[in-house]
Amino acid sequence: MYKAKVYVTLRPSILDPKGKATHHALQNLGLNDIKQVRIGKYIEVDVDAKDETEARSIVETACTKLLANEVMEDFEIELEQ
Repeated sequence: MYKAKVYVTLRPSILDPKGKATHHALQNLGLNDIKQVRIGKYIEVDVDAKDETEARSIVETACTKLLANEVMEDFEIELEQ
């Protein structure tokens, strides 16, 4: 059994209105040292696989088919046994 931690983020060329609104709110709170905010998703997936290679393949398929929009988002996978 593997636990996959998936981080999905907008590609740098994609505008992030949630991040921009959050950045503005943080500035209103006086946190002017924060220069940029980008909002993403964190997903945990438990995978029953015989080895790490198979687990990674399963999670990559899940990301490309459902969890991430590959036109606008990038994803990174961390696996733990």
